[in-house]
Amino acid sequence: MPKTKAPVKSRKKAAESPSDAEPVLSRKEQRKLERERAQDRQKIIQFIATLFGISAVLAAAASFLLEPKLGVMAGLAIACLGLSYRFPRFAIYGFIFYLPLSGTVTYALGGSPILQLAKDAIFFPALLRVILFCKKYNQRLIFPQAMRIPFIIFMTYCVAVLVFVNGAQQLAAQGEMPILIGIMGLKALVGYLLLITCINYLIRTKTDLYFLLRTQVIFIIICCGLGLMQYLMLKTGICPPTEGTGDELFKASLESRCLVGGALLYSPQFGVIRLPGTFVAPWQWGWFLIASTFFAFGTAFNDRSIIWRAVGIISMVMVGVMAVVSGQRIALALVPASTILLLLMTGQLLKPKRFLPIGIGLTVILVFLAQQYPDVLNDSFQSLIGRWNAAPPTDFIVHQLQWAMDKQQGLLGRGLGRATNAARIFGRVSLVETYHSKVLYEIAPLGLILLLSLFTVLVFTSFKAYRSLKDPSLRGYGASMFTFVLFISYFPYYYPLDVDPVNVYYWLAAGVVLKLPDLDRQERMKSGLGKKLSKKELKQLKKSQQAIEFR
Repeated sequence: MPKTKAPVKSRKKAAESPSDAEPVLSRKEQRKLERERAQDRQKIIQFIATLFGISAVLAAAASFLLEPKLGVMAGLAIACLGLSYRFPRFAIYGFIFYLPLSGTVTYALGGSPILQLAKDAIFFPALLRVILFCKKYNQRLIFPQAMRIPFIIFMTYCVAVLVFVNGAQQLAAQGEMPILIGIMGLKALVGYLLLITCINYLIRTKTDLYFLLRTQVIFIIICCGLGLMQYLMLKTGICPPTEGTGDELFKASLESRCLVGGALLYSPQFGVIRLPGTFVAPWQWGWFLIASTFFAFGTAFNDRSIIWRAVGIISMVMVGVMAVVSGQRIALALVPASTILLLLMTGQLLKPKRFLPIGIGLTVILVFLAQQYPDVLNDSFQSLIGRWNAAPPTDFIVHQLQWAMDKQQGLLGRGLGRATNAARIFGRVSLVETYHSKVLYEIAPLGLILLLSLFTVLVFTSFKAYRSLKDPSLRGYGASMFTFVLFISYFPYYYPLDVDPVNVYYWLAAGVVLKLPDLDRQERMKSGLGKKLSKKELKQLKKSQQAIEFR
């Protein structure tokens, strides 16, 4: 006997859940709620007033005892720490959005090495609040669960290196601080890993996800716009080219700084240009462009709004243009390679209705720009080919690994941070230009194996999370973020995971893709459409709904 459809009314009732019905509050309860909100506002005002008062007093004292600039910096640091701790959700957003502008802010305020750590004054107080929140309400701290054991093992090993290698160096140190070097080295390796946890509690609904990723795309456009203005100011002579003699004409310097960012190289007589964009150094800008390709692609192909998909396309065009004109050979090679990889990994080539308009539009724009500025494009490609022929990446990677093996000292390596560029303010460090060789040099082969094991677990769990998604939009975002995590985890050339912004964006992308299954189950339950939730999915949804909301 054929099955009959249920009446419309009964289907609507079945789609609704008791949790969706909003409770009706009495007037007494409404007045109580208003009083509580007023009290909360009053507490916030009192906290901010007290914090700024303390910051002003400390700034005045430091200005009198030391110097005005240091006093102002101390006052701002105290205010930043206090606000980040009190408002952790805003602080996490602020940390992510401040990152691409951090180099510009650093040199606009004088360029002190301490200012390069300003972003940490935003992130770590907020992270402390997340840790205390998890402890107070018995919430999970390490995501995903499968990474807990590998992370504990790796951290135990790193603490052993810090105590027995850096600690031993500290006892005989003269003019340096090996312990602080080790702490900076550990921070470079896994200092932002718990950003995954922060993202898990930060993103509560699909709306939060879209806000994060759309704002990220806006900042990509802003930074690329500022970078393009920097390029035009150099080309038109508003900013002077690099000055000096000999090797000085081929090295980025702060004396050549133009509009935004830090050290810059522009020697038109030799056809050499290395733009820092909004970052401290040109190589950071190059990796920002590469990382931005994945975020821009996700929005361009997967946002639910056609307007925001158009914004994503604009950001992809801007990234492509800046990859050509910035003089960053690695960006020129990897931005188009990443786009092709994303098209294959996300399956967009199998969706001609969406792929063809975007692909044709991007191609027309880039071909037009190539015809308008053929010399710029030709110079960039010639520079890339020349660099490849002079130092093939495969030979360079093998040479670096061999050098790191030859420099091994003891079972635990040379010490945490001994090849970390950011730790040079505390003592002597070596320059190692590939990531795995750097890790091998610092914490020996066993440390490298443990770190790669940690990355492998993260890649595997990210893949499982992305493949479990049913919502097409979320699945597209998940594919983009997973591809970025996979790409960076094993990328052998240079050391992107050791420097801004990739050392943050890597964990950000992992946090996003691991959160998507929760959002997918929410949307499917809310809409009542699509495939039914399995018993396992219902259990997972119930567990996520029972989690205490982080504020």
